[in-house]
Amino acid sequence: MPAANERAMEKARSLPCDTIIFDLEDAVAVAAKDSARNAVCRAVTEGDYGYRELVVRVNGLDTDWGSKDVAAAAKLDVDALLFPKVESAEQVAAIIRELDGAGGQQLPIWLMIETPKGVLDVRTVAGCSQRVACLVMGTSDLVKELRAAHTEDRQNISYALQHCVLVARELGLDVLDGVHLDFRNLESFAQTCQQARLMGFDGKTLIHPGQVEIANQNFGFDDEAIADARAVIEVWQEASAAGKGVAVLEGRLIENLHAAQAERVLAFADALAARDS
Repeated sequence: MPAANERAMEKARSLPCDTIIFDLEDAVAVAAKDSARNAVCRAVTEGDYGYRELVVRVNGLDTDWGSKDVAAAAKLDVDALLFPKVESAEQVAAIIRELDGAGGQQLPIWLMIETPKGVLDVRTVAGCSQRVACLVMGTSDLVKELRAAHTEDRQNISYALQHCVLVARELGLDVLDGVHLDFRNLESFAQTCQQARLMGFDGKTLIHPGQVEIANQNFGFDDEAIADARAVIEVWQEASAAGKGVAVLEGRLIENLHAAQAERVLAFADALAARDS
């Protein structure tokens, strides 16, 4: 949500999304940086965002506003701070020093990966501190930095996306796909959500409320998937009790890895049900 748009931040209280990112960076004009920061402080202090994670995307520490953003956000009841264009372990160390100095010693950090260097060095960057909790792909800036173009199939950036997913899975981090700029084209948006889900992304960052439902459909699990997960666990438990290493469900071979996947589906479904209640 653009932090300069108080109406948008108000609307965020009713959106069926998992996380609200209050954006102090790209979505805010230079002249509005200070007022936007104050608006975020008011919105978070007023609260009423329910189950939603609250994250503040601050300006980079190399800007005139980054340190002020961190100093203000570190005092808020938020779940993380998101930092743009992170490319090195040295940047992460500087971020942590700044955050700790502002009183945010326990606050997790999320990192935007949106440059060629950031992608190529993501293993070092993301693995240099246990404070790093999530990677967020900055696909708009990445396309610009590559001198590439936005395409519907995104094959021209698929290596970068998959590389970051691999690193996130190795390190046990969440990883979110970038935004879809053509926000009125819901058909192409659904396509990119499907791509991201198949690659292994945990979710997608959004720029318009109209994208929320489609993202939820693609990254959640429907009744059929939940029923199938329960069936997988049932036949696996029966096979295990009988001392067998495999089970069969409707002609499919079920092994322990399939049971683990099914357990994750059910845990995800339970979390969504708890969220909605």
